Amino acid sequence: GTANLTCRVDQNDNTSLQWSNPAQQTLYFDDKKALRDNRIELVRASWHELSISVSDVSLSDEGQYTCSLFTMPVKTSKAFLTVLGVPEKPQISGFTSPVMEGERMQLTCKTSGSKPAADIRWFKNDKEIKDVKYLKEEDANRRTFTVSSTLDFRADRSDDGAVVSCRVDHESLNSTPQIARQVLEIHYTPSVKIISSSSWPEEGQSIVLTCESKGKPLPEPVLWTKDGGELPDPERMIVNGRDLRISFLNKTDNGTYRCEATNPIGQNSTEYVLIVHDVSNTLLPIIVIPSLTTATVTTTVALTTSTATSATAINTRDPNALAGQTGPDHALIGGIVAVVVFVTLCSIILLGRYLARHKGTYLTNEAKGAEDAPDADTAIINAEGSQVNAEEKKEYFI
Repeated sequence: GTANLTCRVDQNDNTSLQWSNPAQQTLYFDDKKALRDNRIELVRASWHELSISVSDVSLSDEGQYTCSLFTMPVKTSKAFLTVLGVPEKPQISGFTSPVMEGERMQLTCKTSGSKPAADIRWFKNDKEIKDVKYLKEEDANRRTFTVSSTLDFRADRSDDGAVVSCRVDHESLNSTPQIARQVLEIHYTPSVKIISSSSWPEEGQSIVLTCESKGKPLPEPVLWTKDGGELPDPERMIVNGRDLRISFLNKTDNGTYRCEATNPIGQNSTEYVLIVHDVSNTLLPIIVIPSLTTATVTTTVALTTSTATSATAINTRDPNALAGQTGPDHALIGGIVAVVVFVTLCSIILLGRYLARHKGTYLTNEAKGAEDAPDADTAIINAEGSQVNAEEKKEYFI
């Protein structure tokens, strides 16, 4: 920087002015330069003012400067020049990438050349950290200071990617602090979570289980198992990356599904219990079975649900009874099917029996012994001889 030294006199009747340095060396006598130093220049010289400037000020320029007015006696005025030591750009040491989760970390921020001693503050993602160690040491020139600060903490997965900043504040920096930054890299075991595409899986539907795994390094791929073993139906249970898709769900798919993720640091797993529900209850339609036959028979068979002339099965279940159920009544459906099959078989049996027994009554007029007669006349004679003992051939309905 540059220091300006000005000496003013209100009343001066042609008396000389002089500036001297802390070593009592004359810098300027009126407008005449006395010390050969290119950094020192005359700004203004008159009977009432003597102003000079010192550029590239260093710590050695600090001290008491004297302005003298050569009257009888000589009058003097003194000014003390304070030179600030600008701190060097800070540096962070102690970080070795990567750091394993759980390890202790010690980061040290250091800066030298400050006068007075600079102040060091720590931040993590713009949030200040208070609990730090601070050390101040005097430099060899015995004018400036070296300051350092140590941040000690245990590495956590939440610190991965965090920006740790060391900020140096000093009055010489004109409210523009010097900052050093360090990005943390933390390696840790995977964390695993299973997300289901359906909160109420039903039979016949499909479901996708997504295994969300986070770790550093990133675990790839993930391993899916069911009830402690391999997936039992690879054709319906398809693994695509982190997703497990199960098509056409049924009750055999119930069980505990496990997702396991592994990286070089370690492994982790989580489980999901799948329960496949019955299909959502809907009102069963009325089933009407058409008449099996229109034949009229003389015998009537009384059944609980049909007659031989017509067989009609009607589902008379109260639709309101389904309101409180979670799925269809399989027993009722099975009963209806059994009754229908039974009625059908009975009708077929009765119809066959009826047709077999009502062929009619007829008289057999064939000539007995005609098969053995050599000619027609003989057959007629044989027939007349046996006609007396012939009986009518009849069939009776029992």
